[in-house]
Amino acid sequence: MTQHPICLTVLRRGNWSGSADICQLDYEQRFLRRKVIEAVSGKQFVVNLSQTTSVDDGDAFELEGGGLVAIKAAPEPLLRVTGMNMARLAWHIGNRHTPCQIEGTYLLIQRDPVIAHMLDHLGADVEEIVAPFTPEGGAYGHGRTHSHDHGATAHAH
Repeated sequence: MTQHPICLTVLRRGNWSGSADICQLDYEQRFLRRKVIEAVSGKQFVVNLSQTTSVDDGDAFELEGGGLVAIKAAPEPLLRVTGMNMARLAWHIGNRHTPCQIEGTYLLIQRDPVIAHMLDHLGADVEEIVAPFTPEGGAYGHGRTHSHDHGATAHAH
């Protein structure tokens, strides 16, 4: 049985440099504590953090014994939201504790038929796309907002 390298530390974007392997993780996969991850190169490693942590695009896993694995946001199914009153649309998305990536002329959220219906009812233009998802952090710039569905599937990592 092959022993996988272990990561006990996450280095935040801007706090590491040099060459690194890459792993692609979607939004849900970037919320983890213990997990076996496979890098793009095929190399596997074990993340074993002291607490459940939200990692972001541009952060890196630091492997024991040396080596870095850069974290990239993987493309995933999203909704691209545009409309006449973007502030109102953003308020309704935030009021439902839905993670949201705010761009200059549009918002990105994970695909959710209930939220899509609500946005359509509010007059938004909603387009299904596949793209990397890097939503805004919490109110203090860290952490995550979670939907009201706190079931096992949302946090089973």
